[in-house]
Amino acid sequence: MKGQPDFLQNLRREMGDGRQWLDRVVVLGYAVLAGLAVVLFTLLADKAVELHQRMAGAVWWSPLIWTPALTALVVWSLRRWAPGAAGSGVPQVLTALDTGTPLAARSRFVSLRLSVAKILGVSGGLLAGLSIGRQGPSVQVAAGVMLHARRWLSPASGISDRELLVAGGAAGIAAAFNTPLGGIVFAIEELSRRITERSSGLMLAAIVIAGLVAVSAFGNLSYFGRIRADDVSWWALLLPGALVAVACGLLGGLMARLLLASFTGLPDRFCAYRRKRPVVFAALCGFGVAVIALIAGGDTVGVGHEHTRMLLDGSAMDTTEREPFVFTGLKFVASWLSAWSGVPGGIFGPSLSLGASVGADVAWLLESPHGAALIALGMCGFLAAVTQTPITAMIIVMEMTDGHSMVLSLMACALVASLVSRMISKPLYSSMSALMMRSLRDPVAPVPDGSTAGQRPA
Repeated sequence: MKGQPDFLQNLRREMGDGRQWLDRVVVLGYAVLAGLAVVLFTLLADKAVELHQRMAGAVWWSPLIWTPALTALVVWSLRRWAPGAAGSGVPQVLTALDTGTPLAARSRFVSLRLSVAKILGVSGGLLAGLSIGRQGPSVQVAAGVMLHARRWLSPASGISDRELLVAGGAAGIAAAFNTPLGGIVFAIEELSRRITERSSGLMLAAIVIAGLVAVSAFGNLSYFGRIRADDVSWWALLLPGALVAVACGLLGGLMARLLLASFTGLPDRFCAYRRKRPVVFAALCGFGVAVIALIAGGDTVGVGHEHTRMLLDGSAMDTTEREPFVFTGLKFVASWLSAWSGVPGGIFGPSLSLGASVGADVAWLLESPHGAALIALGMCGFLAAVTQTPITAMIIVMEMTDGHSMVLSLMACALVASLVSRMISKPLYSSMSALMMRSLRDPVAPVPDGSTAGQRPA
């Protein structure tokens, strides 16, 4: 039949093009390095949280000094040597992917140097005891590693910078959450609205390899553990699930709006002081986070995955000991102050922890026997509300859940929470990326880290 591919001819062409195979080896090798970078990032971040907890356990008041001092040091160091490492990491990759970003300017947002600075900055923030995550920053870290592969690719490889960035960002999410499918969906839903056939193959290869590296290091388990939700009929979850979705949409939308308002540099007294004295402002934010951590018994430090695991195990759901809504409020404020301080850190992990707490609060309020299911819905809903990427949120939480009995419930919760959030706030990541793009065109325009593109980092 005319028009059909010739197998033997294509096979000879593939086997005879040695340079093409070398380019593929380079890309796959860098995918391994991207996975290793995220693994190293995870180990360093976990060790930083562990060290902070040891120090706080030895001298209970030490975070009141240690947290603001180290927060200020991280902000000062990054503003001086690596201002592009500030923020969550996802907006930087989106900006580098934007077709309006000049090739020479991409290194301001994504590079191997910024990946190293990001790892050190986030680890420093976790050592300080801030309420930040490493999952979002893993996107920028892995993208920076993958982008470095272009130095070794031949001009005829046909592999563009954009494809390397998408592959690296998706691999970062896959390795950070141990959820390969979540990485694929995140790449399509957030990083790139249009995936070509060629780039999809590259992206899948990078995700699989980075995921295998993460699985070989940590096992085939989610960072938050497995969610064991029993089969629950849809009508049993209808009322409590709706409350969880709306509550997560409201709180997640409020979080996104607060973050955007904080980073755009509104003409208020606090933002003016942040622009004038960013290091001192960071120390004040760190002190506030330290006070909150002392009130919460240290549960607000880092992502909060230990508290989430306790909720899922049921050990923190005892109604005789649980103080509902307290952790949710404390974690919310601590996460906002941590981001506002200027220390690099992600909102993915804290959003999952906050969502789990919202689900547990609703379960306590309604005395529902389906606590694990509502916690899973809360994790999905809050992440969908903050990021406004409902499909990604649903897939990430679904891959944490045993079985697929909650797929429809998770999907409905993510969609409702995202719709409610859109009534309150603009999309977080794309709005921050738009600010970065504006800073490229206008050197004195404010950028999301609170500085200006035309100023010398202080």
